[in-house]
Amino acid sequence: MSSYSATAQDLVHTPISPTFGGNPFNSNHILGTANAQNDTRDPRSREENTQADIFARQLQSRLLSALSSQVVDAIFGDNPQEQGVISFGGQTIEFFRSLDSVTLTIRNDETGEETRIVVPLFVEVN
Repeated sequence: MSSYSATAQDLVHTPISPTFGGNPFNSNHILGTANAQNDTRDPRSREENTQADIFARQLQSRLLSALSSQVVDAIFGDNPQEQGVISFGGQTIEFFRSLDSVTLTIRNDETGEETRIVVPLFVEVN
């Protein structure tokens, strides 16, 4: 009869997913892998973009850009206004100028959701 000695070490499991205590730097990789494997499509989304759809989006983008330039000019241009209200496309933008800042309130007219932006005014010291 011969005798053998057995040795063992602790078995330690380290999770990969940050959801379960794994390394938080793995989250982008895991999300990218999951999205690559996801073949489910939203049935409400349209697969094809027609030339008319592309043109409409580009036109809308250009119009909104021109409108935003006019809003910025009204607030910060050569002849800045103290306050004002601009409404377009279901949105209302209100602005108010104080001594040290301009407060913009952007409201979605359908949902009532508001976003408030405060832009500091820089005063030139001579």
